[in-house]
Amino acid sequence: MKTRAIVSAALLAAVALAAALWVPPIIGGGILIGVSVLYLARKALFTWASALIILASVVMFIPVRRYAIPIPLPFQLEPYRVVIVLIVIAMVVALLIDPRFTWKPVKFGVSIGAFFLAMVLSIATNVAYISENGLGGAVLGNLINFGLLISVFFIVRQLLRGEGRVLLLIQFLVWSAAIVAFFAVVEKVTNVNVFLDLGKVLPLKLISDQTQSFRAGGDRSYASSQHPIALSVMLCMVLPFAVWLTKYGSRPANRISRTIVYGCLIAVILLGMTTAVSRTAVIVIAVMVLLTLALRPRLAAILIGATIPALLIGAVALPKLIGTMIGSFLDPAQLLASQYTSAGWGGAGRLADLGPAMAKVVQNPFFGTGFGSRVLVGANANAFILDDQVLGTLLEAGAVGVLGLAILMLTPPLRLIGFALRKDVPPRYAQLAFACAVSCAGYIAALFFYDAFGFLQTFFVLCWVWAIGAWLLSESPRLGGVLEDAPAHLALDGPRDGSPAGVPDDSPAVPPTPAPDRTPEEVPA
Repeated sequence: MKTRAIVSAALLAAVALAAALWVPPIIGGGILIGVSVLYLARKALFTWASALIILASVVMFIPVRRYAIPIPLPFQLEPYRVVIVLIVIAMVVALLIDPRFTWKPVKFGVSIGAFFLAMVLSIATNVAYISENGLGGAVLGNLINFGLLISVFFIVRQLLRGEGRVLLLIQFLVWSAAIVAFFAVVEKVTNVNVFLDLGKVLPLKLISDQTQSFRAGGDRSYASSQHPIALSVMLCMVLPFAVWLTKYGSRPANRISRTIVYGCLIAVILLGMTTAVSRTAVIVIAVMVLLTLALRPRLAAILIGATIPALLIGAVALPKLIGTMIGSFLDPAQLLASQYTSAGWGGAGRLADLGPAMAKVVQNPFFGTGFGSRVLVGANANAFILDDQVLGTLLEAGAVGVLGLAILMLTPPLRLIGFALRKDVPPRYAQLAFACAVSCAGYIAALFFYDAFGFLQTFFVLCWVWAIGAWLLSESPRLGGVLEDAPAHLALDGPRDGSPAGVPDDSPAVPPTPAPDRTPEEVPA
């Protein structure tokens, strides 16, 4: 105890001295208060479950590229980067010193490696072009940045230890999406984005204000996302999990009450999605419904039947929004014409950009001009916005890059669909795998309509979906697992994780029940 007290006092003194010498008084005081709060709440905060929720909170509620931590540095220190780096450091230390914290299988490592290999090949074959045009910094920065972003998948996968933690993440994701959707509606009504006022209550500085996007007679909502399209896609991706929770959520314990609660959350999420006034959202929803109709027709029929009344009410209450999002698809000529406007400006003319982009593709068909060589903003901008991640990848990394992108995106949903169709998988795990696959399919559909990798909140949500899928493929009970007819609130309400950081929660929510013809030792884990 004496040693711990001495170390704690020394660290606090070092923080106080650094704050007094190099940091402005107000910021220094804020840092000291923050350190004190962290110390007092250390038992609640310094757990792996808390790390998971903190990361999810930062991603869902603090707009990316809008805020930075007010520390004088040569670059803007965004909160999500700090949280990712701190968790990575904590995990590396735990892996080195704690024998109980072991590396969990990620399942999709090969597909991620294939994409990285394609990107590196595109850079290696374009070294001369990159060097001659002074793009080395941009290329290296993009490669490192993508490595940091994809690390979120590995982080979350390693933190998903036990069913209780998986359910915690799913429930937090759905509830936080509903909160974001609610404030998107508030933004639509009042033209005030509450997420841009976080600097008034958190020690953050606003580094860029929100741009405006106008459609259907008013401003489109941004909420905590970088763009209305990204907001709508994120909310669409969360919907399959909200539907899954109506049956398999842990709270409320009563099935009818649970259905009502999550039904209300689904309505809020759908309403928030409409405030983005995004046709991309309609396409994403359509792809998700078609996949459900093909593989789960009964579920699709129930969802369609429940959605039709909501659409009719929306058409009466919000005619301009619904008319713009859905009605435009009924006029193909007008829809095509809208894609030939503002070519090359802000991605508004996707079809208009297609011809010039393909002309460049022909010049470097196999390896493109190098991953990260297209600079879209700033004084060094050398390319126009496409609003098409697939086409952008084709330009940067060529056909090899698109192949890598296809492997990266298609591998998780295909494996999860295969898992969901297996007869030895309990229904709740099969349905969760299917929800993950549907969410992935929605993201894949959106790839053709916006620069997906540039909108980080949505990409992080995809990483969480992959992590849940990887847990299902590697650790979810199969034969001899938890009873298939066990109440949902008992089957998935895993142990409360109050253990210190580095102590994993590996115990299943319910002890496995041996199959009748096997000894306990023979039952699969």
